[in-house]
Amino acid sequence: MTEEKRVAVVTGGDRGIGRGITDQLLKDGYYVVIANRNEEAGKKAVEELNAQGYEGKVVSVAGDASKKESHEHFVKAAVDNFGRLDTYVNNAGIAQIKLLKDETEADMDEIFHVNVYSVLFGMQAAAAQFRKQDDGDKIRKIINASSIAGHIAFDMLGAYSASKFAIRGLTQAAAKELGREHITVNAYCPGIVGTDMWDYIDEKMVEAWGGNKGDYLKKYSGAITLGRVETPADVANYVSWLASTKSDYMTGQAVQIDGGIQFI
Repeated sequence: MTEEKRVAVVTGGDRGIGRGITDQLLKDGYYVVIANRNEEAGKKAVEELNAQGYEGKVVSVAGDASKKESHEHFVKAAVDNFGRLDTYVNNAGIAQIKLLKDETEADMDEIFHVNVYSVLFGMQAAAAQFRKQDDGDKIRKIINASSIAGHIAFDMLGAYSASKFAIRGLTQAAAKELGREHITVNAYCPGIVGTDMWDYIDEKMVEAWGGNKGDYLKKYSGAITLGRVETPADVANYVSWLASTKSDYMTGQAVQIDGGIQFI
């Protein structure tokens, strides 16, 4: 196997931001494992990508990202199919729209298992595989999905914001612990991205506060300095840089890619 071969796992890589990341990493020359809960959706994504000329460079594997054993399964799929692992993208996540007074223990369990535990388990599984590989001083990458809500919390998104703050903390701690092993850990923090997740957020805000479909997407996107809603490709371009050798001296960071909503 040549050193040029690079292999990535992208959790939630079949749709939304995750699909944008999958597409970009393939363009960058990566071999990619799409890891997601919906087996059929994963297979469909692979079929579409095969038709675009990536046959033999992308596979899908089903599993629940909130479970530790699933991440071990995702890593095994990378090694079994492509021989190694270079980059692990903890992209899978959910939104939850509720006032804090209405949050239940079950709500908190769900969002922390999917958004936070998944990142911890993904980092553990990736680091374990990196240790098995004879890569010398080559830098390996762990890339986590936080959010602008992980820098400044949003009303109606209290639990979601807390989960994204937690991901920033895990990213910093892991960067400190893993740096001596030539593993970098960084996070990307998207803003308002035109995906199904924001359709869901807008819908729930209409239910809570009234108005019409699209009102809240329009309201919040009005704060974007660059004047347009973010696309998955905008996020993927930054993840592409994090997954490249150009970012080898960067670790422990959680950068906002939001078109200029928050300046902190």
